[in-house]
Amino acid sequence: MCSLRRWTLPFGAAVLLAALPALATTVQPPTAQEMIAALARANASVVGVRALVDEEARSAETLGQLRRGSGVVIAPDGLILTIGYLMLEAEQIEIVTQDNKTLPASAVAYDLATGFGLLRPVLPLRAGSSNSSVSVAVLGSSLTLQAGEALMAVTGPQTSDDGEISMIRLVSKRPFSGTWEYHIDMALFTSPPLLGNGANHSGAPLFNQKGELVGIGSLLVADASGQNRPLPGNMFVPVDLLRPILAEMQRSGTSAQSHRPWLGLSSIDQGGRIQIVRVSKDSPAELAGLEAGDVVLAVDGIKVATLADFYKKLWDRAAPDAEVALTVLQGADVKTIVLKAQDRLQTLKKPSGI
Repeated sequence: MCSLRRWTLPFGAAVLLAALPALATTVQPPTAQEMIAALARANASVVGVRALVDEEARSAETLGQLRRGSGVVIAPDGLILTIGYLMLEAEQIEIVTQDNKTLPASAVAYDLATGFGLLRPVLPLRAGSSNSSVSVAVLGSSLTLQAGEALMAVTGPQTSDDGEISMIRLVSKRPFSGTWEYHIDMALFTSPPLLGNGANHSGAPLFNQKGELVGIGSLLVADASGQNRPLPGNMFVPVDLLRPILAEMQRSGTSAQSHRPWLGLSSIDQGGRIQIVRVSKDSPAELAGLEAGDVVLAVDGIKVATLADFYKKLWDRAAPDAEVALTVLQGADVKTIVLKAQDRLQTLKKPSGI
């Protein structure tokens, strides 16, 4: 991985360009001038994000109270795209620009289904204007990206001069199911992993060789290839998922697909078995008596063998607070347990602004 401080941008672009033949064999490398211009434009749209969450918030236990990461400006009014868990239930949000300014920001939207979050600085950035050091990122698409393609990831500053630009490669594109009742039909997996400053991957924007935004950093993963062999890397949520819901998120604070049944389970799937590893406090699952170690066999009488099967069957109902019948293995006993699901968004403290 090529990792560079911001003030080495021209030199860094030359190094990144030199790395392209080894990382991308199917894409025509840009010229040095094109790379420098694309990298500079993309880099200038990135900001640091800091959020403080009340200790009583539901998400404080798993995500912490103080969260740090990155965001990227996607509109001239300063609208910032980030990963939603940074701002989830936040009572105070700040952004840090590359010219070392710290500005208060307010939450615009949190989308449970994709994981995206939107912020807007309280004071105008005038992004993209002649008197602003902040540019506006161009939304690209991940649909044409191919394995092996060289990409640029940028982490936003948290203090003076601590953001980084890294050259990584796309390893795979495939569906992703998270342990926390989360699934997207397509995610981007890259390697080597982003390990720079303390903010590392959270909300880090991913750019193609044209400087277009193609993804937002979500996770550090142990197997970026998906072939059950160690290959550390990152999972990025593709911006293609943002396009259909961006206007709706700005209008309502989320998307309709985010209002779906939630049980409060963290689970893993192995060998065709879905095992519960954690039950959230005061969740429908806890109230129904589910425990870590239980195995989910079926939803509404239909067998499920993967997390994707489990989640899609769970979400396949009209109301987010509908009843759900789970067939589970508890110890040596097979039981059918009926739960009344909840709308996850209704259980969370809304940040000021949403």
